[in-house]
Amino acid sequence: MARMQLPKAFTSPLRVSRRAAIYAALALLTLVFVSLIVSSGHWLRVRRIDLTADRLYTLSPGTVQIVEGLQRPIRLTLYFSEHATRDLPKLRSYEQRVRDTLQEIAARSHGRVQLQVIDPVPYSDDEASAESVGLTPFSGGSNGERVFFGLAGSVYSADVDGDGAESAAPERSLAVPFFDPTRESFLEYDIAKLLYELNQPSKQHIGVISSLPVEGNPVLGQQPWVAVQQLDQLFDVQTLDPASLKQVGKDISVLLLIHPKHLSDDALYAIDQYVLRGGHLVVFVDPDAEMDDAQGDPAAGALPDRSSDLPRLFAAWGVRYDPHAVVLDRSHALSIELGGNSVSHPAMLGLDTQQLNRDDVVTASLQRLDLSTAGHFDLEGSANTRLIPLLQSTTDAEVMPVQRVLQADGNPSLLLQDYKPDNTNYVLAARLRGSFVSAFPERAKQPGHLAQSAPGDEVILVADTDLLSDRLWVVPQTMLGQVVMQPFANNGEFLGNLVDNLSGSSALLSIRGRSTSQRPFTRVEALRSVADQKFLQKEQELERELAETRQRLEELQPGKVGSHAGSVGAEQRQEIEQFRRRQLAINKELRDVQHQLNAEIDALGIRLKVINIVLVPALVALLGLLYGWRRTRRNRRRR
Repeated sequence: MARMQLPKAFTSPLRVSRRAAIYAALALLTLVFVSLIVSSGHWLRVRRIDLTADRLYTLSPGTVQIVEGLQRPIRLTLYFSEHATRDLPKLRSYEQRVRDTLQEIAARSHGRVQLQVIDPVPYSDDEASAESVGLTPFSGGSNGERVFFGLAGSVYSADVDGDGAESAAPERSLAVPFFDPTRESFLEYDIAKLLYELNQPSKQHIGVISSLPVEGNPVLGQQPWVAVQQLDQLFDVQTLDPASLKQVGKDISVLLLIHPKHLSDDALYAIDQYVLRGGHLVVFVDPDAEMDDAQGDPAAGALPDRSSDLPRLFAAWGVRYDPHAVVLDRSHALSIELGGNSVSHPAMLGLDTQQLNRDDVVTASLQRLDLSTAGHFDLEGSANTRLIPLLQSTTDAEVMPVQRVLQADGNPSLLLQDYKPDNTNYVLAARLRGSFVSAFPERAKQPGHLAQSAPGDEVILVADTDLLSDRLWVVPQTMLGQVVMQPFANNGEFLGNLVDNLSGSSALLSIRGRSTSQRPFTRVEALRSVADQKFLQKEQELERELAETRQRLEELQPGKVGSHAGSVGAEQRQEIEQFRRRQLAINKELRDVQHQLNAEIDALGIRLKVINIVLVPALVALLGLLYGWRRTRRNRRRR
């Protein structure tokens, strides 16, 4: 019986269905893969891995604590002038850093933080909105456009809708006026502070104990000091009477102790226990508080005692402070008008950025602080605390008795006679950090007595009260018929930063300065360092040979070798010609060193490009092919 043979073009239905199934599976896999790629940015936001060396994109535990403790919905709006910054690559790079941090915070907030990014183009409603929320632009953009780069935060009493629209008007709004790239190390702190303040239902309470008229005198028509007026705009400032003070209330977020004099034991004990239970204290003492109205005895020749001190508390905290010593610093002496002449006063100091701690959030953004007759702090040898300077003198400073400073009040130049610098950076203001012990152990049996604070507590110490007075940092000016206090120093901002920093929670205080995203090319810097050493050696060699040649030429002067003028001239010319040839050779070697440096840097760049563009993708492709080959081989074995 003859066997029927099918045509070659004929394909079985089974094979057709298998091929269709494969195509359908591939199409399905492609669809699933694309869907996963598109949605992974949303699903995996909290699963990102931070591979940066300094963990730049990993939130600090303090920030996480603040974000997870938010009680009400918060809308964050990042204003960034996209078009106006097209020629500012550094600012655009920093904007991406800010945006990444905000996105990480929003991802960790469980929906409590809604983030929106707006480009406030010129003459738009968005630009007007940016100005209305308190953002500060600068005129440095493309074509002279104003650049906005700040953050506005609003808190709502009701949840925001899913599409981002508010269902209620904001209860409170705050802003970061401008993200200064020079404050990149404090970026996370600034954002966390904004969130913390928005989460607070009311103003923080600030207590003030002072023997100076910081609150003014309405009877005499005296206004409060401008620094205190500024605090009153942001906080609920309460004046505490030291005569009747038995306990500092738990609602006091920060206690300002300004020029403490003749405090009773009860008042000192109240301050002592406030510190031990974690309260935030700022102490301003002074060897000579010029706003103190204490009177001396002219008949006896006694000068007024305008000093202040906390000897009992300082001794318990391990602090060394002399209320009768003033720090002079002639390199930062302020010029004052005296008798129609401008005179440098070494006891009145104008501190610049070199004397301010650039790594502390309180002083990092300040440019100038003016002080007068300030003291200094140090630690006892047995102290269990740590002194972290905020303000320091230069090494050109000298400590002088306050009596001599007062005697030279009419002629400050007398203070410069026999001036001998101590070659020491005196600490004028500092954070005192550690575990504090009570200065009143004899009261241990009283109910609620605390003998020691928790580790890591802080007290701020400032050895000057005059910096708070108006005369050292503001001047009245008349504008549009109104008197406006115009600042010429950052003294008021210093006080505001202190209170602002301490009034936050312990979580906020735990957020320290972070590293910046601008990392140096260490390998390139090493190459440059080696090249600089080679340059230095060649330059020294050239200078040495130049000196030897000049000495040789002086020896060959005609008057020193008799009558051989012709031979001397020829010898001079030969010596000069040899030096010129050597100079050209050394200059060529210097150029060769520079060319070698450029060649090494170019070679390093080429190696990095090859690694990033060729080797890494090739390695990934090779691993993929190897994995596919092994899987195919395994499937064949199973068949």
